Amino acid sequence: MCGIAGTYRWPDGKAVTDRLTHTLAHRGPDGTGRYSHPAGDGEVHLGHRRLAIIDLSGTGAQPMVSGGLVLTYNGELYNAPELRAELAAAGVRFRGTSDTEVLLEAWRRWGTDCLPRLRGMFAFGIFDERTGDLVLARDQLGIKPLFLLRRGGGLVFASELKALAAVTGGSLEVDQAALVASLLYYWVPDSRCAFREAEKLPPGSWLRCRPDGRVERGRFWNLRDVAAEGRERARSGEQPDLAAIVEESTRRHLLSDVPVATFLSGGLDSSYLTALAARHQPGISAYTIGFRAEDARFEAMPDDLRYARRVATRFGVDLHEIEIAPNVLDLLPRMTYHLDEPIGDPAAINTFLICSAAREAGVKVMLSGMGADELFAGYRKHLANLIALRYQRVPRPLRRGVSRAVDRLPVATARRGYRSVRFAKRFLSFADLPEETAFRRSYTMYDQDELLALIDPDLVGTVEDVLTEHADVYQDNDLDDFVNRMCLGDARMFLPGLNLAYTDRSSMAASTEVRVPYVDVEVVRAAFAVPGDRKIVGRQGKAVLKEAATSILPREIVYRPKGLFSAPLRAWMSRDLAPLVREVVDDGLLVRSGFLRRDALARMVAEDAAGQRDFSKHLWHVLTLEYWYRGATSGAGQNAHVTA
Repeated sequence: MCGIAGTYRWPDGKAVTDRLTHTLAHRGPDGTGRYSHPAGDGEVHLGHRRLAIIDLSGTGAQPMVSGGLVLTYNGELYNAPELRAELAAAGVRFRGTSDTEVLLEAWRRWGTDCLPRLRGMFAFGIFDERTGDLVLARDQLGIKPLFLLRRGGGLVFASELKALAAVTGGSLEVDQAALVASLLYYWVPDSRCAFREAEKLPPGSWLRCRPDGRVERGRFWNLRDVAAEGRERARSGEQPDLAAIVEESTRRHLLSDVPVATFLSGGLDSSYLTALAARHQPGISAYTIGFRAEDARFEAMPDDLRYARRVATRFGVDLHEIEIAPNVLDLLPRMTYHLDEPIGDPAAINTFLICSAAREAGVKVMLSGMGADELFAGYRKHLANLIALRYQRVPRPLRRGVSRAVDRLPVATARRGYRSVRFAKRFLSFADLPEETAFRRSYTMYDQDELLALIDPDLVGTVEDVLTEHADVYQDNDLDDFVNRMCLGDARMFLPGLNLAYTDRSSMAASTEVRVPYVDVEVVRAAFAVPGDRKIVGRQGKAVLKEAATSILPREIVYRPKGLFSAPLRAWMSRDLAPLVREVVDDGLLVRSGFLRRDALARMVAEDAAGQRDFSKHLWHVLTLEYWYRGATSGAGQNAHVTA
């Protein structure tokens, strides 16, 4: 796991690449390297920051130069041993044991045809000294990030957007459409970028720059096709052995020359992975979080710690417990910087603090249960959307009466919050809507009218564009299974745009690699070969994964109520952050610029304080957006101005 950067036919490329690489130092504190070579009428410069995981010796250093190919690579290949054996049988002689060298030789032998054969997480740039071509590539599911910016015939790329912003002399413009999208979702979709000129290389794709200025793009893996293949497998009666596939993926994800630990929340996903990991690495360490008692009580949060302790005791896991009681006023600007774009999920703080504690204990690699909910329909929204179909058959007058009654209920009092009321209000906000609109509304922050009331009235067309993009992505399939349509939408938008993004950026801020065994090409293929009626059975989400997990986990863990990898936002908002919220509403940069409307924000604060509506998540995101925007327009290496 590393940080990569480079320039291709870019003015002052050497100095720019040095600065890019320096900005990424936290991603790779174990080593640094740079490479230069002529490319057409310019030069190519590649930079690298190393977090040494496999082959800790100098033979794993990067950029790796061999036989006219040069590679700067971020990631891990979990099928590197098989690829190495195949290449060695064909006569390739390896100098070391790194997967970097395996990737370089696979590229030499197969070119872009090697990409669908790679099983892992990766983003890389590879330069061919003979042709002068530079190719960038990103893994199938978007686990690893790769940002790029093109001007004329030149290109600059990096693992983090902040690096590009820092080297472009303040010329990047904030993209209002991306900010509108971030308000809607509380994250920026992978198809958009917070700065206009910059872009994210799409998952499962590559880009080739030629020395004559031509640029080619290609796609080597597409989730839509994988879902369609899965549908056909299900129709033929083929049922994947999910327990075997998840165990095999977990075993592969333990490949490392340094210690590996796990996240362990006590929920199904992390408990299953931890139990499987302990089967292959007895005594493995795990890290879990708890909250201050008063925060957990106010938030009505479940006691996940007792479940994590039971799993640790049963499987001989060395459990480390971390209390999350951060100074959020200090952490907020720090996390906003590391997250690169306005991401309003406080789980990023949990990830950062867990990874920081693990790093202090000498752990560089962590396994996470990320992805299981998206692929196997484990979120409340999945079940809620199914229930909504039945709710729509209730007579309309009765539905109106229910809605009026729930609307009058408070979500909190001065001493505690009421989760059931929050869930009921959330459900009724989308239960009457058509499928795509209801699914979007079940996990986004605002409906269309609420969003329009919050922002500059001139952005009506931008809101329409953002909503249309969601509809286009959601409807881009021919699946006849509602549950798998939701899972496919999540795997294409929610997973890379939010969960994988904050996991990568938060963990790398602590110089720690997080691996996600559920977000594995073979697990994904298996997931879409499972019909929706086996993913949600009755009121049980992830039913098929729970069935697989019973082979190793006790039923009290498998079928416990779903936990939350979140934070006590209402407690933080009512205490730590209340003055900051008032400051941002009264005199924040986004309000003064006209992007956000002060009156709409003030109403949200008042309704939240009165306990009638729960706007804690909305207001937390407004704070993250404000801090990101201040950084983007501050002149501290990221001068920018808003453009429509």
